[in-house]
Amino acid sequence: MSGSGGQAAPALSGSTKAITALALALGTFMQVLDTSIANVSIPTIAGNLGVSSDQGTWVITSFAVANGVSVPLTGWLMQRFGVVRTFVLSVMLFTAASLLCGVAWSLPSLIAFRVLQGAVSGPMIPGSQALLINIFGPAKRGTALAIWSMTTLVAPIAGPILGGYISDNYIWPWIFFINIPVGIFCAFICWNNLKGAETPTRKIPIDRVGLALLFVWVGALQILLDKGKDLDWFSSTPIVVLFIVTVVAFIAWLIWELTEGQPIVDLSLFRSRSFALGTLALCLGYAVFFGNIVLMPLWLQSHVGYTATWAGLVSAPSGVVAVLISPFVGRLMRRYDARWFAAASFMFFAISYFLRVGFTADASFVAFMLPQLVQGLAMGLFFVSMLAISFDGLPPQKVPAASGLNNFLRITAGSFATSLTTTLWDRREALHQSHLAESVNVYAPAYQQSLERLHALGLGDPAAAGAMTQTLVSQGYLLSSLDLFYLSAWLAVVLIPLCWLVRRPAGNSAAPAGGE
Repeated sequence: MSGSGGQAAPALSGSTKAITALALALGTFMQVLDTSIANVSIPTIAGNLGVSSDQGTWVITSFAVANGVSVPLTGWLMQRFGVVRTFVLSVMLFTAASLLCGVAWSLPSLIAFRVLQGAVSGPMIPGSQALLINIFGPAKRGTALAIWSMTTLVAPIAGPILGGYISDNYIWPWIFFINIPVGIFCAFICWNNLKGAETPTRKIPIDRVGLALLFVWVGALQILLDKGKDLDWFSSTPIVVLFIVTVVAFIAWLIWELTEGQPIVDLSLFRSRSFALGTLALCLGYAVFFGNIVLMPLWLQSHVGYTATWAGLVSAPSGVVAVLISPFVGRLMRRYDARWFAAASFMFFAISYFLRVGFTADASFVAFMLPQLVQGLAMGLFFVSMLAISFDGLPPQKVPAASGLNNFLRITAGSFATSLTTTLWDRREALHQSHLAESVNVYAPAYQQSLERLHALGLGDPAAAGAMTQTLVSQGYLLSSLDLFYLSAWLAVVLIPLCWLVRRPAGNSAAPAGGE
């Protein structure tokens, strides 16, 4: 984008605008989907490639590292080459990389192609966001953000469902091949309908030192978060080394970016109170949300007996509700203060998590699903309102850079949440299991009755003892899950006042549109 403010929104209307918005939304959906679809397929991929599941996790980490570095580059790329050109090229390269991932013949080749896929996909989310705002114009900014947020919220939920279904019924390369027709459609429609409204470009130098330091600290941080749990965190020398590298490189990068004339990441955006506090609330809320969408399927599959497909279906209603209400939220935000919607989203998140505190291991599918319906209300309100707050008052030429930085921090918060949630889950389980084991008395009537029932099923003493131990483990993970649901609920409550520390948004009619 040029400093002059860019170019007017393309004159799209009717079916042309609708199909272009759909293509842009699918671009976002495809990229976000790929951050989660491989998670449930790792055991299948590792088995097919003849490696361990621990080695298979590099399929996730390699994508996350490359994507984490490329997202902040969005602002520079769009100023240098234009928003439309950068977005469409990113989609085309992502589609090609997906094909390469599907034909990978070994783990090293798959990791290399995942690095490529993550690296080229950085501009897809900020680009689709900026272009949606552009084609709808300032007056319908809320509608544009609603369309964008629907895909961003539904994709992490659809990922495990699709990944589980494909792993259970087809071969794993199809988790990548499904991107190909979507990518071709998205690139063709967007280029055909938007190329005439390309934004102005200008030649600006790239901050090579800032980019190198960004790569080092983001890469070290992502590997630390991915491997910390397996290596027992700071009792491991590699984790300590990665932590030191992360801290030193981050401090050096921060100093450099604050003093560089053309920084790779525009940290001056944080001078806006709305952007700083809005992004903080968005990242914290997303971390709590993402931690729970990781925890719920994991618990259901590991200790409740659900398949990957059914565990994903438990979460599906929240995505459906979010899709249904997001368009209405976009319209209502033209008339009402976005801070009310943001506060309501955290309230519904809290209610959803409090409802989960009453779960039991033998609860029905409906019981597991009902809190997801409430979560869907929260999801439908959350992204639209938080983005409206964060981008309020920003000049048009800064929106792509702000979107890139906002998404980079959100993705990093999701990585933190995944590692912290799984670590706390295991540690709380160990604590609960030890307490349960202490309270089990082999001479107690209840214990003897359970043992007799197991004997009646034909189990000998060793097998019966093993079954009792497994029951303790399952109960420990149940109690650990309830602890995390309870913690999540109160974290959501604590975040409500943060929504009111930002200034009142000026309203969509006065809001800037990216790319204009």
